[in-house]
Amino acid sequence: MKKTLLVCALLGSFAATSAQAATLVGFKVGGDYWQADTSGTFAEKGQTQQDFDYSSSSQGSVWVAVEHPIPLVPNFKIRENRLEADGNATLAGDWAFGEHTFQAGDVTTVTNLSNTDFVLYYEILDNDMVALDVGAAYKKMHGSFRVADAGHPEQKDLSDGIVMAYVNAEVGIPGLGLYGFADVMLGIDETSVYDYSVGLGWMFDGVALDTKLRVGYRDFKFDANGFDGVTANSQFKGAFAGVELVF
Repeated sequence: MKKTLLVCALLGSFAATSAQAATLVGFKVGGDYWQADTSGTFAEKGQTQQDFDYSSSSQGSVWVAVEHPIPLVPNFKIRENRLEADGNATLAGDWAFGEHTFQAGDVTTVTNLSNTDFVLYYEILDNDMVALDVGAAYKKMHGSFRVADAGHPEQKDLSDGIVMAYVNAEVGIPGLGLYGFADVMLGIDETSVYDYSVGLGWMFDGVALDTKLRVGYRDFKFDANGFDGVTANSQFKGAFAGVELVF
């Protein structure tokens, strides 16, 4: 009988501990649809940068974050950003890119600045009025710059990354679910690279999860010299709308 009571007590303690851990560990999953205007110049390192005329295009981001109560261990967020735009230019003279020298005339480009953000951060404040996260991020590029004329496509792939400072802030109105937010990443080793978004959101409380609807403006600037052999000054910016689920 005593052994049975002991086993029941241990199982009860384990269940209580597991339930408490489940309530303390939180998950966030979200996504944004982004209508971005694209502009910019680029060239192989050492060459004169060429200006391209880009079409406006839709972009997207998805992310997941894990937050926990363990002291000194940062929370973790991973965000995938799809950024790709088609453009064209008329070359005034010869222009070398990759293993080909393009002659004067029309060329096209596919500029792909897609990247993945790996973010470690701490919750400095977290209440109904103000939330503040501070940390660091590594933006891993996995896109490319592609140029082509009638018969000579050339492509330079991007695979390096950028160390960035990270800040996320929210200011809300208690009882209404309305809040303003800013999400900012600033390059440390590439100081002219940044990625920020600002906007408004509405939170709807649920039993198992909360839902956040978001609208705002996002601006990603990629201004780098000799990054994977390419010098570029490109920008994606425009309005976005998205949703985030908080478990």
